[in-house]
Amino acid sequence: MALPSTQTESDPDVTNSLEIKDAQLIFNAIWADLESEFSHENLRFPKEIILLGGAPGSGKGTNTEFIMKARGFTCVPIVVSSLLDSPEARRLIDGGNMVGDREVIGILFKKMMEPEFQDGCVLDGFPRTTVQVECMKLLVAKIAGLHREFANTPQGGQFRRPTVHVMVLFVDEKTSVDRQLKRGREIAQHNEEVEQTGVGELQELRKTDLDQDAAQHRYRVFKESTWDALQSLKATFFYHLINAQANFAEVEANILRELQYQSSLELDPTTFQKVREIPLASEIVVHARQDLVRRMDSYQRDHTEIFANVIDIITELFMPIITRHAISGRAVVNTEAPLFEDPLAIAMLIDVFSERGFHAVVDKQLNEVPDRVDLKTGEIVFRPRIVYRIRIYFEGSEIRRG
Repeated sequence: MALPSTQTESDPDVTNSLEIKDAQLIFNAIWADLESEFSHENLRFPKEIILLGGAPGSGKGTNTEFIMKARGFTCVPIVVSSLLDSPEARRLIDGGNMVGDREVIGILFKKMMEPEFQDGCVLDGFPRTTVQVECMKLLVAKIAGLHREFANTPQGGQFRRPTVHVMVLFVDEKTSVDRQLKRGREIAQHNEEVEQTGVGELQELRKTDLDQDAAQHRYRVFKESTWDALQSLKATFFYHLINAQANFAEVEANILRELQYQSSLELDPTTFQKVREIPLASEIVVHARQDLVRRMDSYQRDHTEIFANVIDIITELFMPIITRHAISGRAVVNTEAPLFEDPLAIAMLIDVFSERGFHAVVDKQLNEVPDRVDLKTGEIVFRPRIVYRIRIYFEGSEIRRG
């Protein structure tokens, strides 16, 4: 007789629910430890956190430096697997204790509070389990709470709204296995040369990098456990899935495109509301050419005489100087022409140069020059002198110097 469908602890939903409860217990204990050790007002975490995950052989180590450069980080990445070699983890191991999620997460969160990670950090290889995912969510919620709590206090600048990016570098199984085995061959050859010559340092050689079955197993473990954990972050954080099978240049371009700065996502909402009224440069550029054409035609139609005078002075005064500076790509022209007392003439000058592929900047300088001596008082009388200083930039000539 068929039994009614019931859930057991082996069912995914029940297992996941238990893991979430475990994560809450683990996080609460870790947070209490941090508050006890550092005090509540000193719990300062990075403004930006990048969770970097990926299949074996996907290039996490190779691309970490580029990711950090793209975000302007100057600190070293936090490699979670290396935390097991930290003094704190060593003390636990030497004392006969297990280093599980509770211990690793505790060490990680404490590490993230170090001053060098204040602006941002990369967590290489975290999270990998549902418990770690839930603890990261709880941490970000706590950081956001601290931001709200201290927002209107003198300490507000030290508790900034957190930004979290999840970056997953993906390769298929064949690529992963091929890269793991290639890495194994290269490290084995390197270590052999070091042992023979005594020059250089030995590199860590994973056993899985020497055996195809082991490399395949490592990839499948990632797909069956870590992949699901990383996927679950989509609903909470900014999620970036990077195709890492291409060459380095293409992968870097993919990363850069994904991490392009977006003020609406990263600025505090009150800050964004202040600056959003100023249009983006990209929005202005879209219609800049059409606007320039309309202005140029209106100069010829509605201000024919002034426009003709501007063209004449550009031709007679500016172009000979610009031509002499064709190699450098920049020229400076000073003029006292009364024509430029009319602001419209200056606008025309800038637009004409723009239409012809130049970039012109105009400075108006007001000077005083001696004019005469007052014979009664003996004082020198000055007269105002207006000089228009125009800097013109353009693409210079590439010449060969031998």
